Amino acid sequence: MSIIDGLTIPSRCGKGALRRITEVFDCWFESGSMPYAQAHYPFENRKEFEDTFPADFIAEGIDQTRGWFYTLLVLSTALFGKPPFKNVIVNGLVLASDGQKMSKRKKNYPDPGLVVQQYGADALRLYLINSPVVRAENLRFKEEGVRDVLKDVFLPWYNAYRFLVQNVQRLQKEDDIQFLYNENTAKQSDNIMDKWVLSFTQSLIQFFKAEMDAYRLYTVVPRLVKFVDMLTNWYVRTNRRRLKGESGTEDCLWALETLFSVLFSMCRLMAPFTPFITEMMYQNLRHLIDPASVEEKDSSSIHYLMLPQVRESVIDKRIESAVCQMQSVIELGRVIRDRRTLPVKYPLKEVVVIHQDPEALKDIQSLQKYILELKRNLS
Repeated sequence: MSIIDGLTIPSRCGKGALRRITEVFDCWFESGSMPYAQAHYPFENRKEFEDTFPADFIAEGIDQTRGWFYTLLVLSTALFGKPPFKNVIVNGLVLASDGQKMSKRKKNYPDPGLVVQQYGADALRLYLINSPVVRAENLRFKEEGVRDVLKDVFLPWYNAYRFLVQNVQRLQKEDDIQFLYNENTAKQSDNIMDKWVLSFTQSLIQFFKAEMDAYRLYTVVPRLVKFVDMLTNWYVRTNRRRLKGESGTEDCLWALETLFSVLFSMCRLMAPFTPFITEMMYQNLRHLIDPASVEEKDSSSIHYLMLPQVRESVIDKRIESAVCQMQSVIELGRVIRDRRTLPVKYPLKEVVVIHQDPEALKDIQSLQKYILELKRNLS
């Protein structure tokens, strides 16, 4: 400060030499005192401050590394001998598509209002939180990325939801069966794909809670997005006939209950990240839930519900591994088709699977009918 105090600036208004006012310190040091200054500590609110210090987390952009993060840490270390936070959530900077800083003068970015109007706020939100920004890296914003989220995530997810609702309505119309889901009384399906998707969902919930407790948002959202692909391209596609009732009413109910359970869990997990589409789905799904199974006092919104609890008894890693092996076979089949330029509808005479692990071959054999079902779609 002694160096700065020796500097003067001539006043343009004719008020003589301008000097630093002695009461003014670096503004970031004032922000750094936020944890205790906001509570007027130590003059009052001592218990309130001590109960909330240090904070569970703070969140800001990477440009605050030498600003707020630094002054918070320096002042807290000097005053209390410990950091003022347990976790730091740092986001990167959103740049224009050419890698330059977004500029109002250059207008090198799309109008955010128009992006939201065209693709929806949820698509924009998911695009950003599933990008390098949440790993404290910079993002070159591209409108095509928002469009891809809508096309690759929301539309397949919505189609799975719509397919469920359509077949619930068909079941009531054709078989006069009122579908009501109750997790506590639902019969356990003996279908391996039902067991797989339910196990996969519970493993996802387990992963979700562990990672969110550790503030690792950057690992959670990619897994949620990948789960949409697993649900739509693997479960729904391999069970369309069952869901349509072509294998009998009982099997249809098993498939519908399974799909409902997964979609309902998915909505609750995705609600913090995509609040609008999950609320829209929930407002229709809630009418298919048995009121006796609802634990929350107010269940009028998806955002009033607690996250689903992990049902560890449903998790079966062996089945998850077996289906993973099946998926590898089908994906390799697609690669071979592409390499040999075989048309999608061209039938395959046989599929030969070679693997050094006998257990893997046994797993694949147990899912042979699903491989044959999808064989014509190996593209």
